[in-house]
Amino acid sequence: MINENSSIAIFGLGHMGLPTAALLAESGLRVRGVDINNKNVDIINSGHSPIMEPGLDEIVKKTVEKDLLSATTDSKEAVANSQIIMVIVPTPVDRNKKSDLSAVISACRSISENLKKGDLVIIESTVPPGTCQNLVIPLLEESGLKAGQDFKVAYTPERALPNNTLHEMTHNARVIGGIDSESTKMASSLYGRITDGEIIMVQNLVTAEMVKLMENTYRDTNIALANELALVCSALDVDAIEAIQAANHHPRVNIHTPGPGVGGHCLSIDPYFIVETALENGVDTPLIRTSREVNEAMPGEVSKIVQSALEDMGKTIEGSEIGILGVAYKGNVADARETPAKPLIKNFIKKGANVVVNDPYVSPDIINSWGAEIVDLKRALISDCVVLVTDHDLYLNIEPSMIKNGLIVCTRPVLDRETFQKGGVTFKGVGRR
Repeated sequence: MINENSSIAIFGLGHMGLPTAALLAESGLRVRGVDINNKNVDIINSGHSPIMEPGLDEIVKKTVEKDLLSATTDSKEAVANSQIIMVIVPTPVDRNKKSDLSAVISACRSISENLKKGDLVIIESTVPPGTCQNLVIPLLEESGLKAGQDFKVAYTPERALPNNTLHEMTHNARVIGGIDSESTKMASSLYGRITDGEIIMVQNLVTAEMVKLMENTYRDTNIALANELALVCSALDVDAIEAIQAANHHPRVNIHTPGPGVGGHCLSIDPYFIVETALENGVDTPLIRTSREVNEAMPGEVSKIVQSALEDMGKTIEGSEIGILGVAYKGNVADARETPAKPLIKNFIKKGANVVVNDPYVSPDIINSWGAEIVDLKRALISDCVVLVTDHDLYLNIEPSMIKNGLIVCTRPVLDRETFQKGGVTFKGVGRR
């Protein structure tokens, strides 16, 4: 099992990798993080976190000072001096919605060059079912060692939300599957050091891979149902938010909240991993595919709402200024990966609008790359149409008098429609009549 002398190499120091490395180092283990980003490596080694996450900077500082956490670009050195190797690198989808496992492949090839007898390799990156057995293990066995006999392999999906990552990593249940029972037990022993949550040991690697995808596909499908119901409600002049809230009083109903679309690295990508694997095994997944189509179409639906509202005021999108409030995929975070704000902004620009954006969390470089102008909140609120995309807390205090041109489209149910209407502001939204 894991003991105080165990050393760990972690490939990937991003939103999940660095918090994992910091928590394991805080537990007393020596952790060497591996990343291809020289700037981030330098920041970590200086005792700081390059990622905005509450509490993370403090743990990084403390563990670096104690010489328990360090970062490097030298993967060979890290693997050679570790008994546990973890892979927590990004796994996006390509233009054809196929999984891009290039970072996992690169990491595993690097690991195989210095893999040793007795080592434990843990994959945390979200991958299509069967990836560990069909891709990861053959790559690791290029070392000349045999999986299950000479080294151990386990898979555990990360489960954490930005802005609450440390709490969720230390309190959520952890699902773990291994190539054999010893691999599963070794990995469980490791994660038991950093979580008070339940350790759920499943029978094999592919089951553990499937669990994470099931969780996020359930949520994506539920949101798609909410979005589709919102579109129907809008056509019937029914307030979808009110209707959904009433429906959820039923003890066996839990419809999610409609919105501008689904973002983030998980919900918008993980369902495609199931679709891809299912097709390879002769199974069609029309419900999952359609749910993705519904959610990916929502920025276009928001654009239609804006266009209709502007036309009611005698204006068009072309030539109008549209103020976007928030581009992060969820409130109070700096993460704009797969955000529905991006296609929405690009749609407005393509139609000839001048788009200004306020988001105090997301990097200006990201917003500028989409062709939008960054402005302060007061400036955004004087646009021809204000569109609230992300429910950052600072937007909850917006009052009708602040909407100078009298039109707001609120894609999240966080502002009171009646308050704005009484204040003389035209209030539109997803599913709002």
